[in-house]
Amino acid sequence: MNDTPQTSEEALPSNVEQLRSPAYTLAALDQGFLLGDSMRGVRFLLEYAKAEECLRSWGVRSTIVVFGSARVREDGPESHARWYREARAFARVASERGGALTSNGGHRDNVIATGGGPGIMEAANRGAGDAGAPSIGFNITLPEEQQPNPYSTPALTFRFHYFAMRKMHLAMRANALVAFPGGFGTFDELFEILTLRQTKKAPAIPIVLFDEQYWRSAVNFEALIDSGTIDRSDCDLFRFAETSEDIWSELLSCGLGAPGLSCPASQFSRTTSSNAS
Repeated sequence: MNDTPQTSEEALPSNVEQLRSPAYTLAALDQGFLLGDSMRGVRFLLEYAKAEECLRSWGVRSTIVVFGSARVREDGPESHARWYREARAFARVASERGGALTSNGGHRDNVIATGGGPGIMEAANRGAGDAGAPSIGFNITLPEEQQPNPYSTPALTFRFHYFAMRKMHLAMRANALVAFPGGFGTFDELFEILTLRQTKKAPAIPIVLFDEQYWRSAVNFEALIDSGTIDRSDCDLFRFAETSEDIWSELLSCGLGAPGLSCPASQFSRTTSSNAS
């Protein structure tokens, strides 16, 4: 038997380099691969599927989307304080009366959904919490990262990279949109939904703008009509309201569907699969 040690040339080759190679990493665990340009479509799918799975597990069938300025504070100027107060009060009313508290055959309806941030979004999530109801926060990653407010239900608080996928989730279960005074982000969401309604690419959901004076000063609807860029009938797509109770009344008069209510059912399709298209 030859007990002579093997020389380095005779040693078995090591597989360390192979094991350390990015190519050897499981695809599902390879961040460099998953975050590359070629996987953008997969990342879209993941952002859709993760939120969808969580929402289904909670039985969320429909939502009321509440949007407004992230810069509004409860202790801010009087107009800001009023907007915050009424957003909070409305979310409580909607949660108590709209079906978010009840399990209607395993489903929750008219669950408050916001962009998940501060200001009006915080107020709405807070109001749902006042009623003991779940609420949703659809957050977005920004250069100066937006933090979720502390009132959205933790298991229903999401973070998106893509605005498009975030907006899809905001729209696809929406039974109604309530827009409080806000800036570019609020306008973006409002006019997205208005465009979908105008072009009949979305069901006839109620849209209510809170504080008519603000909205008429911020958007000259008459100038749009006079210039011929919209029809006067396009302004029938939305209503105005001045209090939380007014908002709820306008939603019902526009056909908001809620379990146990005698108002006509909304035209919103209750099956999420149809809305996904």
